[in-house]
Amino acid sequence: MADQRTLATLSEILSQRLQRIYGSDDCLAKLMLKIEARTAAYQRTRKGRWDESDIILITYGDSLLQEGKRPLQVLNQFLRQHLADTFSAVHILPFFPYSSDDGFSVIDYRAVNYKLGTWDDVAQIAQSFDLMADLVCNHTSRQSLWFIDFINGEGEGKEFFVESDPDADYSSVIRPRTSPLIVDVYTRQGVKHVWATFSDDQIDLNFANPDVLIEMIDILLEYIVKGSRYIRLDAVAFLWKTLGSKCVHLPETHEVVKLMRDIFRWLDPGLVLITETNVPHEENISYFGSGDEAQMVYNFALPPLILHGLNRGNASYLTRWARSLPAFPAGCCFLNFTASHDGIGVRAVEGIIPKHEITDLIESVHQFGGFVSMKANGDGTKSPYELNISLFEALQGTRNGPDTFQISRFLCAQTIMLSLQGIPALYIHSLTATPNDLEQVELTGRTRSINRHKWQSDELNGLLCDPASDQSRIFSALTEIIKIRRSHHAFSPDASQEALVLSDTLFAIIRCDPHSGEQILCIHNLTAYPHEVHGIEKIPQQFTAAGCDELLTGKTVALHEFELAPYQCAWLVPSME
Repeated sequence: MADQRTLATLSEILSQRLQRIYGSDDCLAKLMLKIEARTAAYQRTRKGRWDESDIILITYGDSLLQEGKRPLQVLNQFLRQHLADTFSAVHILPFFPYSSDDGFSVIDYRAVNYKLGTWDDVAQIAQSFDLMADLVCNHTSRQSLWFIDFINGEGEGKEFFVESDPDADYSSVIRPRTSPLIVDVYTRQGVKHVWATFSDDQIDLNFANPDVLIEMIDILLEYIVKGSRYIRLDAVAFLWKTLGSKCVHLPETHEVVKLMRDIFRWLDPGLVLITETNVPHEENISYFGSGDEAQMVYNFALPPLILHGLNRGNASYLTRWARSLPAFPAGCCFLNFTASHDGIGVRAVEGIIPKHEITDLIESVHQFGGFVSMKANGDGTKSPYELNISLFEALQGTRNGPDTFQISRFLCAQTIMLSLQGIPALYIHSLTATPNDLEQVELTGRTRSINRHKWQSDELNGLLCDPASDQSRIFSALTEIIKIRRSHHAFSPDASQEALVLSDTLFAIIRCDPHSGEQILCIHNLTAYPHEVHGIEKIPQQFTAAGCDELLTGKTVALHEFELAPYQCAWLVPSME
C-alpha cells in the first residue's frame, strides 16, 4: 500500500513539477485526488530493482492463435509451457480496443480488446511474469469517445486535442512519417484542423490542457494497480507542441516524464518507467535525465549497429559506439533489443554509420525481401526512417548476398545483445525464427506487417518439436543461452561494461559485477571466416595467464590459441583450475 504519510511530500514535489510545466499548480488538488484514490489499495510485490535474471519477451496479444481459445489464454499457455524458466517479464503490446496501427491507435485505454481476452486473462499472465504495458500517450484513435466529444463540442474530451492553423509554417517540425501533419475534421462547429503526428487516425492529445495529463496519470496508475510493473511511454518525444519549434524533446515533455517518475518513486521503487523514442542516439538517451526521468530507455542504436556489422563483417562501428557510451545514471539502464513489432529504425545511427553504408544496408534488406519506410523532412525531402523485415530474414546473408550461415549469424546477433549492459528484450518472432510475412503486407497494405506474423499455436508447437526446423534450432539455442546468462552476476544491468578494440572483425566486451567480482569476457566473430583472437595484449591478464572456461560450450580454452568459428560467440571466465 502506498504510504499515506508521504502524500504531503509527494504533493510538494508535484506542485513544483506542475509549475514548471504549466506556470501554476492549479490542477494539483485534482491530480492528488486521482493518485490517492487509485493507489489506496496498491500492494508492493517486488523486492529490489533488477538483476541478471531479468529478461523481457515482446509479443502481441494475438501473436499465437488457437481455435476456441482467447489469444491471451493461448499466450499464457505458451509462456508457461515453454518459457517459465527463461523470461522474467512479458511486454504485451497494446491490448486495448483500437482502430488502426495494430493497437497503437487506442479507442479505449481502460478496456481489454474483447478479441484478445479480458483483464482476468492479463492478470493470469501477470501472476507468473512481470508485465509491461504501453501508455500510448501522444495520440488516440479518432474513434475514441474523447474525439467524439471533440466533434460534438461537449463532454470530457472536447478540449483534449491540438487545433492548429493549416496555413501556418510547420517546416521546423520533426516528422516520423510522410502523412499530412494537420488533418481536417468535420465537427458540429464546422471544419477544424487538428495535429496528427503519425496518421490521420491517430490524433495528438493536447497536454497543454492539464486535464489530459491528469487523465493519463490515472490510466497509468490503473495499469499498475492491475499488475503492470513496467510502463512503456510510446512515442513520448512528440508529446508537447510549440509552433516554431521542432516539437520533439521539448522541456515540457521531459518535465512530464519526470512527474511520472516522481509518482513511481513514491508509490513503489520497483516500478520501471521506459521511454520509446526512435530518434538520434544522443537525443534518445536524454530521457535518462539526471537519473530523474526514465529508468530504462530503448537502445535504438543497437539493432541497426548489429545488423550493419553482420552485413559487412565489420565490428568497428559497433565497438566505437560501445566505447563512447557514457555511464548510466544510478538506477538506469538500456532496454536492449535487436528487433521489435516496428521496423529497425535507422535514425538512431545518424552520425554513427556513414550514409552510403546505410544505403548499402537498405539494398541488402530489399534483396532479402524487406522494405524501407521514409520520414518527411522540413525541407520537403524524405529520408529513411526504418527497415521493415523479419530479422531472421535480414540475416540470411551479407552485402554479398545469401549464404549458408543464416542460423549462426542470427544467433550471433542475439548473443551480442544478450552480452551487453542493460536488460535484454527479445521479440517473439526472433525467438521463433519467423520469416517475412509478405501475405500480411499485401493484406494490410502496411510494410510493418512483414514482421507481425500470427502463428497458429499447433503449427508452431509442431515446428518446435522438429529438431530440423529453423524454429526449433533457434528457439532451443536461444533459450539455452538465456538460461546461462541468467545464472551469472556479471550480466546484471548494474555490472560494468568495457568494450575492447581487438580487431575490425571481433566485437569484444568485458562485463564485471562489482559485488561478486565475477568477470566475463564476451567475444563475437562478425564474419563468415574463422578468426583467432587478435590483440591479446589488450585483454586483462586474468583471462590470458591461464585457460578460460567458455560458458556457451562448456569447454576450456587458451586465448592465445583460440580460434572462433564463423559467427561464433564466446563467453569466457578465468578457469578455476
